[in-house]
Amino acid sequence: MSFAIGLLCRECGQTYPTEARYSCEFCFGPLEVAYDLEAAKGVVTRESIEAGPNSIWRYGALLPDPGVEPVDLGAGWTPLRRATRLAEVLGVKELWLKDDTRNPTGSFKDRVVSCALSSARRLGFTTAACASTGNLATSVAAHAAFIGWPSVTIIPSDLEKSKIAMTAIFGGTVLGVEGSYDDVNRLCVELVAEHPDWAFANVNLRPYYAEGSKTLAFEICEQLNWSMPDQVVVPLASGSQFTKIAKGFRQFMELGLVSGDEPVLFGAQATGCSPIATAYATGAEVVTPQKPNTIARSLAIGNPADGPYVLDEVRAHGGDIGSVSDEEVLECIGLLAQTEGVFAETAGGVTIASLRQMVRRGTIDPNKSIVAIISGHGLKTLDAIADTATVTATITPSLASAEAALRANELVSAQ
Repeated sequence: MSFAIGLLCRECGQTYPTEARYSCEFCFGPLEVAYDLEAAKGVVTRESIEAGPNSIWRYGALLPDPGVEPVDLGAGWTPLRRATRLAEVLGVKELWLKDDTRNPTGSFKDRVVSCALSSARRLGFTTAACASTGNLATSVAAHAAFIGWPSVTIIPSDLEKSKIAMTAIFGGTVLGVEGSYDDVNRLCVELVAEHPDWAFANVNLRPYYAEGSKTLAFEICEQLNWSMPDQVVVPLASGSQFTKIAKGFRQFMELGLVSGDEPVLFGAQATGCSPIATAYATGAEVVTPQKPNTIARSLAIGNPADGPYVLDEVRAHGGDIGSVSDEEVLECIGLLAQTEGVFAETAGGVTIASLRQMVRRGTIDPNKSIVAIISGHGLKTLDAIADTATVTATITPSLASAEAALRANELVSAQ
């Protein structure tokens, strides 16, 4: 049973039924799913949630109606790991990693796609589609294959080879566009009108798609024994994940399911594509689009749809937004791997580098608990580290050669 009651315009408040609609016909503002939380009180309980499946659908009452059953590859219920060694390096007291590398296709996008395609099937669509910087395309192709649907995923043609391969292996149509993600997105908006039976997860199904990110907040609270963290660091691309995590924390608070105060949220961007961080730092009221130029391609959205809402959230609650160089991103991919055994894609490097940056400038309190969202697996962005993460030494197959190499790297003492 879902307590979703319709769609709500985030700008003017106009309401609509739960149909395939993504913008308001009165003010053209974006829509989001609305819920009857009063009716959910006393029905959605800790016990009812704990009795659910080990996926995002344990929170199905607070997600869009999936119809008969959800399209569920097992997204969600990923580990929340205490990061004691990394915390020591960063100089913070209590650090947790929300490890979404463990999702079925290796990124948090499985959460949003499960929601989007569940609603798509309920609404009578027949083909799954999306505009993507890589991770979403893989997830859409995988979920479509799971339910026997064709898929059309549209990506920038210069994406990492590993992401292209991971999408193509599921057998759908993959179109590489000679341009940026923003060019891809504009093309997909045009295609929506030409193909009304195609469910573009992040275009005409966007209100339902975005709701999947809330489950990160739900899981963090449940895994912290039904309590709130103090601070959460979230990577920023379109900004949707950030705003929906905030929505998730507030819904759990309104339902009386958690103890503690609402956490302060912090954003993370790569300097080569940091339109939200730039607007925040300069005090701008609007987010000026940028042309992406960063190795963190999964975050390379130069015109972020939820950018203004991220600014509102950060400014209202005292957060901050980091902006870090590609060199720092690569350094922190290695730092995370070498301290905690977690191999993250470039977005994870952005998150950890931004966390470090904001601790150093005093906007993140090192004495309060911190959760960092690690949104995707490093196998997706091998291109970024392939030239530096290589063999320590090449040796001949002899004991003498091995011992010499070990001595050179100070692993054994000289005799």
